Amino acid sequence: MTIIFDERCLEFSAPGHPESPERISKSIPLLQKYHDVLWPEPATENELLKAHSREHLQRIKNLEFWEPDCPPYPKIYEYASLAAGAAILASRIQGFSLMRPPGHHASRDRIAGFCYVNNIAVAVKNSGKRTLIIDIDGHHGDGTQAIFLGDPQIIFLSLHSSPNYPGTGLRSERNCHNIPLPHYCGDQIYLEALDRALAEINLMGIEQIALSAGFDTFQTDPLASLGLTSSCYQNIGSRIAELKLPRFAVLEGGYDVKHLAMNIHRFLQGLFGHAGKEL
Repeated sequence: MTIIFDERCLEFSAPGHPESPERISKSIPLLQKYHDVLWPEPATENELLKAHSREHLQRIKNLEFWEPDCPPYPKIYEYASLAAGAAILASRIQGFSLMRPPGHHASRDRIAGFCYVNNIAVAVKNSGKRTLIIDIDGHHGDGTQAIFLGDPQIIFLSLHSSPNYPGTGLRSERNCHNIPLPHYCGDQIYLEALDRALAEINLMGIEQIALSAGFDTFQTDPLASLGLTSSCYQNIGSRIAELKLPRFAVLEGGYDVKHLAMNIHRFLQGLFGHAGKEL
């Protein structure tokens, strides 16, 4: 399978910020040994406007925002557009976008939680397809839910730790299915919750699955651990592959830099239905 990556996503950082370029720079050398790599084009303004307001994009361009978790990096609009473009490419080729910044906390008009542009939302909106979005990040994808709440084309499913940032996702509503889970719940409880959710969701008419793939649920992650092991990510991917629908994924969180490449690789092994090579 194919990973979408561009080294320009490594150009911005802030001292001590957990969303660091090392997340990617220490993962890509290992992953590219076992997966093909493609380079993306930035999303155009018209593509971004499918998920965001013009005013939101202008604030990012002009660095006219204040959000403690989202530093006003020079050229952040360019970097965010590139990450969104990578998500669009992933949706077209059924690949995995290994880019930053992440996106699932960004809503139509709001920057939040390390996120400036909602990559998965931009990709899904531009695909025009009826989509099941599954968010496996340890934090609730509140921005994605805000963008798609009530959209008849979309089913949104989020499994996340609770209580935790951003404090949302405590209940399901309309087309958004939320499963809050206790910290360090472990593989068995997580997979049982995923199985129940997938069994209950009506997939009639769904054309693709889009995955907000966060790995901060890993057992040693400092921000949102659910106590999951690397093998659990392969099991998550396998369960989604069993739905027999086209699928793509976009990186969200995952801050245990030492284990991130392995966790991504195991997830992709399951998601695309082959054993592959071990790292």
